[in-house]
Amino acid sequence: MTNPLLMPWETPYGIAPFDAIEDAHFAPAFEAALAEHLTEIEAIADNPEPPSFVNTVEAMEGAGAALDKVLGVFFNLAGADSNAARQALQRDFSPKLAAHSSAIYSNKALFARIEALWDGREALALEPEEERVLYLTYRGFVRAGAALEGDAAERMSKVKSRLAVLGTQFTQNLLKDEADWSMPLSEADLEGLPEFVVDAARSAGEAAGVETPLVTLSRSLITPFLQFSPRRALREKAWRAWVMRGENGGETDNRGIAAETLALRKERAALLGYEDFAAYKLETEMAGTPAKVRELLMAVWEPARAAALSDAAEMEEMLRADGLSGPLEPWDWRYYAEKRRRALHDLDEAELKPYLKLDRMIEAAFACSNRLFGLEFQALDVPLYHPDCRAWAVTRDGQHLAVFIGDYFARSSKRSGAWCSTFREQAKRPVAKTPIVVNVCNFAKPPKGKPALLSYDDARTLFHEFGHALHQMLSDVTFGSVSGTSVARDFVELPSQLYEHWLEVPEVLGEFATHAETGEPMPPALLEKVLKAATFDMGFQTVEYVASALVDLEFHQGQPPADVMQKQAEVLEGMGMPHAITMRHATPHFAHVFSGDGYSSGYYSYMWSEVMDADAFAAFEEAGGAFDPEVAQRLEDYILSRGGSVEAEVLYTRFRGRMPGVEALLKGRGLAA
Repeated sequence: MTNPLLMPWETPYGIAPFDAIEDAHFAPAFEAALAEHLTEIEAIADNPEPPSFVNTVEAMEGAGAALDKVLGVFFNLAGADSNAARQALQRDFSPKLAAHSSAIYSNKALFARIEALWDGREALALEPEEERVLYLTYRGFVRAGAALEGDAAERMSKVKSRLAVLGTQFTQNLLKDEADWSMPLSEADLEGLPEFVVDAARSAGEAAGVETPLVTLSRSLITPFLQFSPRRALREKAWRAWVMRGENGGETDNRGIAAETLALRKERAALLGYEDFAAYKLETEMAGTPAKVRELLMAVWEPARAAALSDAAEMEEMLRADGLSGPLEPWDWRYYAEKRRRALHDLDEAELKPYLKLDRMIEAAFACSNRLFGLEFQALDVPLYHPDCRAWAVTRDGQHLAVFIGDYFARSSKRSGAWCSTFREQAKRPVAKTPIVVNVCNFAKPPKGKPALLSYDDARTLFHEFGHALHQMLSDVTFGSVSGTSVARDFVELPSQLYEHWLEVPEVLGEFATHAETGEPMPPALLEKVLKAATFDMGFQTVEYVASALVDLEFHQGQPPADVMQKQAEVLEGMGMPHAITMRHATPHFAHVFSGDGYSSGYYSYMWSEVMDADAFAAFEEAGGAFDPEVAQRLEDYILSRGGSVEAEVLYTRFRGRMPGVEALLKGRGLAA
């Protein structure tokens, strides 16, 4: 059988031949690529020549090219367009990949070569990036347990294999809970909802093959429903379904998975000599220690909580004015916050949304990158993995830099949230590669013939993910292991959160926020209201985020809890969590933390990065404008192009001249004068 995953891709820019790839191709390609990679690694380990950077570290950088191609396609599809076959393959692949990784990191001959290079690095005359890659390779082996012997090494392998299985199961359970729930709406239930919410509900019904409008657990549909529906009982029903994902009993319940995951992470850290998993995980991040993370979060928590409680008191008066008794509940917050926003700022989401057309917001993101970095985007007509996807070739001064793929609409086969990923990362050695980058979002798909309209939060998400994409597309390093977003977790959100600021630049909205039907630009008065309301409800947003970050941190310190929900409740009570606000991500659906360990002990990183992004955008403002060319050049030279080739703190200091304090963040969120 000719397997397109294992053949050279004679396609434009080496994009995967999606129209030729079938699910049946993945398993044989995976097995063949896995075996090929292991053979390559064994050849490096058993090389009779003395170890050198080229024959060991650089050779490892080039090994596994076939496996990278297969997994690049598979895991992007598993997240963005899953099906039963792909889910079964993911369950099969995950423990095999963990075992494969363990086989590499436990290869004593390979580690001996790396260790010899590290110990003798001063005599190697390496370039700075080469020394950085050697250091990261050595550190990665040590932290993976390469120095463990006997029973400890065997146990580490089993722990990592089990964690891989649990992470996959957590993700698939969450996807099933999200896909299985919907709430039909009668014509009476549609009363009071803006047209764009009604359109989204009808579109969701069409996608499900029914004529009835539906509310689903897609954030871009359930959030505006909670904002606008005057039917309190329906709001409560929808809200409870949203927060109960992964906590409904039966086969998709994630509570036991979370508890077992925490226990295994604690054991993994102990095998390596760490007090707990938080100490292990944070050692390589900018924060360094759990104490520094807690210090940042608590500096933000108190002013955010005070603002949220003040807002809640005002909204409870509004609730009573509507003739309702009892306290303000979580399913009331968004509804009364929207009413309060209209009262305070004369700003109505329904009035704003026609000016935030998806296509125009994509153009805006592209145009800002052109003014800042000279990037140009040319639409590509190539087969992609789903009809909703679109692709562009990215160039600068006529030179090809990258391929960018956008996959913007929600569907039941896509996991929730928004993310940036790659099918191929940038590198120069041992083989030159340009990146293929994808942004995946979950915006509500409009009915056929109608334009896709975004909420302001959706538009911010689009800019956020495009900031990640810029980090990948502008990467200009030698080795793929340090390219793009291969940086400390609490630094990776800096480019994405920084890019959000350009959405709020008046001239950007003035040019690209045009009415979907008339094409008229957003009226200056409306634009002014949008910008004045930028920090509205920031107490709520900050509280729900910080609560999640602190629960994540507490979970990974000390002894892991047997009952994760009891521990979650204890942490929230100890913080004084406001009654009408819940965690942004409750434990059973906290995919950032439990679908893998990328953000475990690290959910705080968005806020750590925000300290820098607020300060970084101030550099543009101080220089005279959001598009100052000298500051943009520094941003590219010292941050966007450097990936993980230099320590994050060094890069930021080169860009800004110093590290920032928390003051700019509090001011930017409207939590300080």
